[in-house]
Amino acid sequence: MCGIVGYVGHRDVLPILINGLKRLEYRGYDSAGIATYNESQGINLVKTKGKMANLEVLLESSYYQESFLGIGHTRWATHGIPNDVNSHPHASNSGDLVLVHNGIIENYESIKNLLIKRGYEFKSDTDTEVLVNLIEEVKKKEQVKLGKAVQIALNQVVGAYAIAVFDINKPNEIVAARLGSPLVIGIGAESNEHFIASDIHPFIEYTKSVVYLEEGELAIVKGKKIKIRNIKDDKLKSILITELNVELEEIRKGDYEHFMLKEIHEQPKVILDTYRGRLSENKDMIKMSGLIDNKEILSKIDRIVILGCGSSYIAGLLGEYLLEDFIGIPVEVEYSSEFRYRNPIIRENDLFIAISQSGETADTLAALKLVKSKNAFTFGICNVVGSSIARLTDAGAYTHAGVEIGVASTKALMSQMIMLYMFAIHLAQIRQKLSQDKFNIYRDELLSLPEKIERALALEPAIKKIAYIYSEANNFLYLGRKYNYPMALEGALKLKEISYIHAEGYPAAEMKHGPIALIDNDMPVVVIATENENSEKIISNIQEIKARNGRVIGIIREDSKLKSLFDHAIEIPSTFDQLMPIISLVPLQLLAYHIAVIKGKNVDQPRNLAKSVTVE
Repeated sequence: MCGIVGYVGHRDVLPILINGLKRLEYRGYDSAGIATYNESQGINLVKTKGKMANLEVLLESSYYQESFLGIGHTRWATHGIPNDVNSHPHASNSGDLVLVHNGIIENYESIKNLLIKRGYEFKSDTDTEVLVNLIEEVKKKEQVKLGKAVQIALNQVVGAYAIAVFDINKPNEIVAARLGSPLVIGIGAESNEHFIASDIHPFIEYTKSVVYLEEGELAIVKGKKIKIRNIKDDKLKSILITELNVELEEIRKGDYEHFMLKEIHEQPKVILDTYRGRLSENKDMIKMSGLIDNKEILSKIDRIVILGCGSSYIAGLLGEYLLEDFIGIPVEVEYSSEFRYRNPIIRENDLFIAISQSGETADTLAALKLVKSKNAFTFGICNVVGSSIARLTDAGAYTHAGVEIGVASTKALMSQMIMLYMFAIHLAQIRQKLSQDKFNIYRDELLSLPEKIERALALEPAIKKIAYIYSEANNFLYLGRKYNYPMALEGALKLKEISYIHAEGYPAAEMKHGPIALIDNDMPVVVIATENENSEKIISNIQEIKARNGRVIGIIREDSKLKSLFDHAIEIPSTFDQLMPIISLVPLQLLAYHIAVIKGKNVDQPRNLAKSVTVE
């Protein structure tokens, strides 16, 4: 949620801020703004409700002089409605300090009341304006420099934050800090510039050398140097520079109309990238260092708990089936957002798997911290190198899906599912639950998936025709059994997210326990019917739908005998039942995508949604 961009150096800052904020649009936002500074003009603060296009219009009519210091922000509203006044950046009462902020300051009201008694006035309804004035009050009262004032102020607040703030009296410096919300610093290729952002996208054409701020760290960023301190105790921290392996082309749409469509079509390559170094035709086992290095611990595990939100939770549901099949121990899947509000049972021989594309999902991080406090073993599955979950867990694996710009997860989910297959198989090997002959069979079938995904993608024209037929529907029902049940949930979620059509996913057998009351000619039903077993029960489900004038879209195997039962059948390549969700995911994505496009929706930036949910 929200996006921060900052720059201090020798380049004109405005193009960097505008371009950077555009690259953060995928995170979700409802307003945008920038603040720049130079000695002759002072602060140039421009902000507005709405999209970046609105901000660019305002900037064209504003008087701007070349500046070498600035910060920008895309806001997703928490405190205060989306409007021009509540938009970031926010200036202090004196006008000396300007700040942008992601997160929530939970005790902002008490701080605000205290500051009002001391003569401060507030224009907005935000917790951010309170924070910038608290920093100003500390700076004035304690007679300290900006960095120290920020540190003292942050020790007085409760909540989560990533901030960037500058003081016009020190025009070559930005102070940044984070707790619960990501922030990364780009080290300029030339020695006298630095970049600050919520993720790497805003500055990858300038540098691939980055410093990831850790939880509870504050950075004083100047043109030629960085100092990082612990917010709690002020201890100076060492600086670890990471070299990125990301190309600019990865964050461009190329010839595709939308990032989402590009990312759907990238999935065969994503599978190969997820395999790389772990699975190949000449290997007699899967190689995952996070498992091999902890072989002794994992051999004693007698329960697995998977934590996730959104599509990552759905990946976890598939993982539950796979792990119980391959390992034969109990597996539970929990919404991260609910886990810590119970009194969860956390035992010595439990394995907790946290799944998150960004590695910054606030609820999953909070659940992980609870688990870590009980000394349970944790394993992270995430896509973003250096993310908080990757650093917090005891072991883990990167999915290597590449940059995912579309808010609705496609290729990232695919890579999570592939990772869970490899995890289950490798853990089965470690625990001696899988023979070499069976492993060889699964290995070969996994390696065949990219080609089969290509064949599923080739069905897009036919899927687009189906999308036209049902684009005016107000409700959809998705049904699936066993491995296909999580895909029913994902199909419904994708449709909801990007087309705003109400959709629900159910286990097929549960249709009779409520959803059947909704079925009529106006409610399409998508049945994922790819399993070889239980065909009689699937036929029964379809007949019950048809008896109520329901229209049925089937996702089935090529040459399936069920084809004649459906109003529309999407025939996908065949594989083992356990692997069919990988292939069936593709038509579900394409159906949701084309319905949304036909309805004229912004599929890359759905309303009210954010790519990385960094507030609870």
